Amino acid sequence: MVTAVVRKGLLLKADPITAAFRDEVKGSLAACSRPPKLVGILATTAAPSKNYAEFTRKQCEEMGVDFVLKKVGAAASPNLGEGEGVEEAIIEANEDSSIHGIMVYFPIFGVQQDHYLQQVVSPLKDVEGLHFKFHYNLYHNIRFIEPKSLLASLPPASQPPTVTESEEPPAGTVKSIIPCTPLAIVKCLEFVGVYNKILPYGDRAYGKTITVINRSEVVGRPLAALLANDGARVISVDIDSIQEYTKRPRISPNDSSESATAQRYHPRHIVHPSNLTLQECLAISDVVVSAVPSPTYKVKTEWLKDGCICLNVAADKNFEKDVRDKASIYIPAVGKVTIFMLLRNLLRLQQYQEL
Repeated sequence: MVTAVVRKGLLLKADPITAAFRDEVKGSLAACSRPPKLVGILATTAAPSKNYAEFTRKQCEEMGVDFVLKKVGAAASPNLGEGEGVEEAIIEANEDSSIHGIMVYFPIFGVQQDHYLQQVVSPLKDVEGLHFKFHYNLYHNIRFIEPKSLLASLPPASQPPTVTESEEPPAGTVKSIIPCTPLAIVKCLEFVGVYNKILPYGDRAYGKTITVINRSEVVGRPLAALLANDGARVISVDIDSIQEYTKRPRISPNDSSESATAQRYHPRHIVHPSNLTLQECLAISDVVVSAVPSPTYKVKTEWLKDGCICLNVAADKNFEKDVRDKASIYIPAVGKVTIFMLLRNLLRLQQYQEL
């Protein structure tokens, strides 16, 4: 009698993914005339924010980045309120020419007021890529920009989406800044082979169906747009709706006209409502990314497609303990990759400021 061996999927930690970016950042720092200066603004006593600030400090010191942690509000004194003085600290850092990057440890007040504070940070110093200019570029698939455009108050309304066969910016342009966590997730998916490097730049996720659970403006929605603009069929799941993000036009199977066959994809993603249930989404998904900030939320293993790739972004684990019974690869956290995306953004912004 032969006993079948049931193998669990691979548990992939962030360390091997960060290795290449660690070398890239070290090389870029070695070429700098002076180390870039990053200011972290901590305005709350929340443990996750304090821990992230300490993690940032350690990584910066290890890499040779000049990091200053500025504490304001309740983080500075028990006599001050949560978030007190944070806007003034951001404005002061914006005006300090010795500072190349600013990060603020959110959440502070709540979604709406925190979104306002994200717009107070100068786009020339926004290492987290949360300013509306960078979100506008991301959603409109504008990958390359002129550095001076970051000084203007509004994005150019007529700027076209990026259509290029190369990842290298055209002459006179630089890469737009992409939010750190969504970019870190994309880099993880590139590492495990979800992106096909043989395909043209800007379409390398073609053929993949990806479910992203949670449509926040910080992670879920920009991630869905990024993946769809790279060619994937993305199903965005939120608490009250399910949407599909795709740049493939919806063409009737009976439409064989020349115009229908000529248009392989839109210049940027289009959002459609979906009638699928979460269970139906998971059953067809090659990749599942979950970013639900809740210790009780769990993606059911039995609903997953055999051999899929699962990636947990939330501080709490969103997948059941037996996730590797179905998943071929499970990535439990992306924090270490995120910090290197932040440092890459910092180095780019230092270069853009010099330009």
